[in-house]
Amino acid sequence: MRTSVKTTALKVGVVLAREDIDHAWQDHRWRPLSVLVGIPNLDPGDVLKSGEGFTHYYAGTFEIGMHRKETSAYVVNLENDVPVVYVVATDAEDEDSELPYYIRLVTVSPFEAQDYLDSGEDIVEAIPMIEPLVAWVEKFVDEHHQEEVFIKRQRDRVRLEIEKFGQEPIAITRQRQRRKFDA
Repeated sequence: MRTSVKTTALKVGVVLAREDIDHAWQDHRWRPLSVLVGIPNLDPGDVLKSGEGFTHYYAGTFEIGMHRKETSAYVVNLENDVPVVYVVATDAEDEDSELPYYIRLVTVSPFEAQDYLDSGEDIVEAIPMIEPLVAWVEKFVDEHHQEEVFIKRQRDRVRLEIEKFGQEPIAITRQRQRRKFDA
């Protein structure tokens, strides 16, 4: 784990699943399945588990980073019924890759995950956070989160009698028009 005053990061392993599905146009799907705390002694593409209709692959080691200015996003995540880790996967650009997808991002920020959901090009999977990750995020939030005080913006008082931008003030224009109409 890497820590500084403003940020912290934790290395995690990600598991991708290939699952058989009953669908007219495709026979299987890929999805991020789980996040492992720590760095297993595995290579990306290694098979972790296989059974009838599924195979789990180790996708690699990635860093979950947190920044003290983004704690409100982590609070939103922790306040959910089940806190989650978001894994963003995208098509592998390298055709010789062991896996058809590579992991682009692993985050605990729902705001950051939403940015990738908006594009519609990536697979974004919310995976339930295991207890050690929940404790790590809670500790960071406890140390760095500060509630932002809402300050309502006050409107500027409009002084209609002041001429702005080289135009006659609207109040004077209306008075002049009323006098013409009344006459």
